[in-house]
Amino acid sequence: MIPRALARIALLLLAAFALSPLPLAAKAAPSPAPADPVWSFERSDLPLDPAFRFGSLPNGMRYMVRRNTTPKGTGEVRLQIDAGSLDEGDGERGFAHFVEHMAFNGSKRVPEGEMVKLLERDGLAFGADTNAQTSFEHTLYMLSLPRNDPALLDTALMLMRETASELSFDPAAVERERGVVLSELRDGQGYSLDNAKDQMAFLYPAAHYPDRLPIGTVDSLRNASAAALKAFWAQHYVPARTTLIVVGDFDVDAVEAAIRARFADWPARAPVPRPDQGRVLPDQQGTAHVHLDPALSERVTISRHGDWKDEPDTAEQRRISLLRQIGYGAVNRRLLRLSRIVPPPFRGAGLGTSPVFHIGRTTNLVVDTADKGWRAGLIAAAQVYREVLKSGFTEAEIAEQVANTRTSIENAAASADTRSNETLVGIALLFLRDEKVPTTPASVLERFNRNAASITPAAVLAALRADAMALENPLIRFQGRSAPAGGEAALRAAWDEAMRAPTRITVRPPSGTFAYADFGPPGAVASDTTRADLGIRLIRFANGVRLNLKHTDLEKERVVVRLAIDGGEMLDTRENPLGTEMTSMLPNGGLAKHSQDDLQTLLAGRSVGATIAAAGDTFALGAGTTRRDLEIQIQLLTALVTDPGWRPSADVIYHQSMTNFFARRDATPAAALANTLPGILAEGDPRFTIQPPEAYQALTMAGLKAAIGDRLAHGAMELTIVGDVDPDAAIAMVARTLGALPPREDAFRPYEDARQRSFTARRGLTVIRHKGEANQAVVRYVWPTTDDRDAQTTLAFELLQEVVGIEVLDTVREALGKAYSPGAAASLSRVWRGWGTFSVTASVDLADVAATRAAIEDTIAGLAARPVDPDVIARARAPMRERLDNLLKTNGGWLALAERAQSQPDRIERFLKARTRLDALTGADLQTLARRYLTPDQAVVALVLPEGAPAPAR
Repeated sequence: MIPRALARIALLLLAAFALSPLPLAAKAAPSPAPADPVWSFERSDLPLDPAFRFGSLPNGMRYMVRRNTTPKGTGEVRLQIDAGSLDEGDGERGFAHFVEHMAFNGSKRVPEGEMVKLLERDGLAFGADTNAQTSFEHTLYMLSLPRNDPALLDTALMLMRETASELSFDPAAVERERGVVLSELRDGQGYSLDNAKDQMAFLYPAAHYPDRLPIGTVDSLRNASAAALKAFWAQHYVPARTTLIVVGDFDVDAVEAAIRARFADWPARAPVPRPDQGRVLPDQQGTAHVHLDPALSERVTISRHGDWKDEPDTAEQRRISLLRQIGYGAVNRRLLRLSRIVPPPFRGAGLGTSPVFHIGRTTNLVVDTADKGWRAGLIAAAQVYREVLKSGFTEAEIAEQVANTRTSIENAAASADTRSNETLVGIALLFLRDEKVPTTPASVLERFNRNAASITPAAVLAALRADAMALENPLIRFQGRSAPAGGEAALRAAWDEAMRAPTRITVRPPSGTFAYADFGPPGAVASDTTRADLGIRLIRFANGVRLNLKHTDLEKERVVVRLAIDGGEMLDTRENPLGTEMTSMLPNGGLAKHSQDDLQTLLAGRSVGATIAAAGDTFALGAGTTRRDLEIQIQLLTALVTDPGWRPSADVIYHQSMTNFFARRDATPAAALANTLPGILAEGDPRFTIQPPEAYQALTMAGLKAAIGDRLAHGAMELTIVGDVDPDAAIAMVARTLGALPPREDAFRPYEDARQRSFTARRGLTVIRHKGEANQAVVRYVWPTTDDRDAQTTLAFELLQEVVGIEVLDTVREALGKAYSPGAAASLSRVWRGWGTFSVTASVDLADVAATRAAIEDTIAGLAARPVDPDVIARARAPMRERLDNLLKTNGGWLALAERAQSQPDRIERFLKARTRLDALTGADLQTLARRYLTPDQAVVALVLPEGAPAPAR
């Protein structure tokens, strides 16, 4: 499982990122040499966060433990092995990842196929709570514990020990898992991976990592024997390369004792040195390269390499890194400003420098353009680059970056005591991988305040110049759909022209202040009640605006906001199916008194933002903010609703994005399925069917205003605020903003006609074509069901989804080895009358389509033929119970419950009764449901096949 296998590649190849201190390397010590430190923080002057407990066993294994109560009563366990694909030999490519798969397939104490079942019975869902991932340098095993039950923690530690030293590697199990691993490799193929491989080969011809992608190669995986995999595991899974992390609501002493009890008798073995990683070539320069694919948007990347820097994590190094971060941020802010003019010279651009493991560094200037716009974009971005290095930054530019950085650090310090388990696990992993010392957020803030006065334009420029490689005679790479006129020579000529041209870029930050603080006299509260069982306060203002308010102390100083406005997709019609299509672009048009770019500067240092989407029967606006900035956040949302800018700059961005969308709409099986099947299921209803490209290019913000302006101005409105808020202060803030608006419609409209949606009468086989790899296919069965008006039926379908997911995982993945991640999905609509679907999907090899279909049909037929096995129901139900029990341990869970609490109060009642209803469901109930809805003759069978591949007769 490699959910982010190429994440490191992206960091190496793309620009526009803030820098962190680079990894430590051991320094030579005077004779006599002291013992090597167990932890890198022993070489740093940074104060360690005392809440982490660090320890090591005599065998060399290390551990990090921390008690944390967010979310309360839960925990996270991670086992990191410092071995990944860079540890593989030429004939072992993909072995690290294959071994990771075998950790789920049998060990001394856990028979093959029982590990996932064991965890499911304890409430851990496979994938969501039980997972693993392999990267170039590490393999990570992950368990998310829904309870702080000591027995469950003991089970987790037992499984981690089994993985570390007791795996079986039964030849039959290896053979069965081989198909799963090969299917994961197959699913990852396509234009995106081809592009990444091409870029790595061009930029890093002497490095080894481009030939060590974690997924491996087909030949190596096909030839991997059980003995060879076991040998790789035995060689690299040694205590000295292993660190265990436990974060959660546990007693630290008890956890430490449990770790020692489980792992102390693991025999020590000397770790094998990592093979040579090759080199990054600092002198590589002066060449250009063109890579084409019909699905690629246009991009030019300018690069130069340098030597790797050994920069230990110290207070001084963090000060330098902060200056670099500010510098790159200011450059990229200037580039962003340029991308927002009309017409823009480029869609986006960024400058950044990052390490290439421990063998070098690369500075990239990346420029994304519209088709055939590469030359103008490259010249414009190069001018910004040259202007910065020549003249530096303005005081205002640095002030904006400093304000944003300060706010981020202050927010982290304010909420330090309620950081989530996953956040703290991330800090632990960052320490293990990049040797970034875990310090307290308060100490980070103290150092920032101490250094803030020294963050001057001159100091920032000096730090940027010292870090970034000069882009002199650089490597130039073009990617896109069509070759640049003049080819590689034209790329070089354009860069040379940009380097000679006079710099003309000027920075004119906006003046004044945010203009939306006064919306008139505060509105009066018409009603104010509280649900005693949940503590949700329900307020209604005289103008009709509803406010749902829930104070929590789950995340100190943090607040989430959701605003629902009547309308949404109900405004789309068969005659105008794209009426609300551009809704999400509304923030790009800014406000009438401020452009989007001006807002970014005027609100620097504020934790505010806004998104909007046409979501079912409402326009949904959302934001995350802080207690300190809640009022200006609500002012911003109010301004976006009452006085949007509707600027045509948003049109340009949208039209360019749709050009790229249509180039990729069928470039992979998944894209072809997602973009084609909804229209088929809706029998061509234009509201759910992709329209011709020219229809999207004709859309404008002016058209959007005509379509949704009335709803924004008059539609019923319901605001939900959840988090660390003063309830009375929050009510007053809403009274001065949304509550001060002219009267709104009293209720959300019923839209009965617009809610009609028909499922196609055409059942059976339908073939969808894709332009991806010739061996890739997707099989999806879709049955029409019903809407979600009946709570018990909805919950039964949710349980059936979990049951079928387990069943197809056991058959299509484990027994047949045909698919990496087959699954089931139940979707019963709250918006569309009578509309619901149940689907089973598997991504498979073209040659395995028939066998996969047979396995899916047999699985569904079995559900109808007999009650579901009690153990399968127990494994499906347990994670659902845990999700219900833990929902209200986060602000996000409270938000999901409280939004629409006044206009849709039944949602709360459903939640309160869900656990009882879930426990009452039986195997016979699910059998009845399958018999009623999942009949063979009612399924639409969608096969996504490569262009030109023969389609089956049925």
